[in-house]
Amino acid sequence: MICHRCKAEIAVNGRPMRSDVCISCGSDLKACLNCNLYDQFSPNQCREPYSDPVRDKEKANFCDFFQPNQKRNDPFGSPPKSKADQAREAFNNLFKKS
Repeated sequence: MICHRCKAEIAVNGRPMRSDVCISCGSDLKACLNCNLYDQFSPNQCREPYSDPVRDKEKANFCDFFQPNQKRNDPFGSPPKSKADQAREAFNNLFKKS
């Protein structure tokens, strides 16, 4: 898992508990900004349509859909690539000339 605040890589077995914090900066780990489903352009900023709205995306919450991220989330950056875009990019990389 990658901490949204300090970008430290944190080893987590399964899903973090609501009380778990980053060992580098002390920010909450089970927060929307640390979730694979976080998407600033989706309704409620979450790609899970059945999730409850969370007001503070940096604070720990009780979301049952939480999935620890494996990438460096940038809440103000570009939206995550769709699966189709990822597949297209992987296909194009197969035939890329070096």
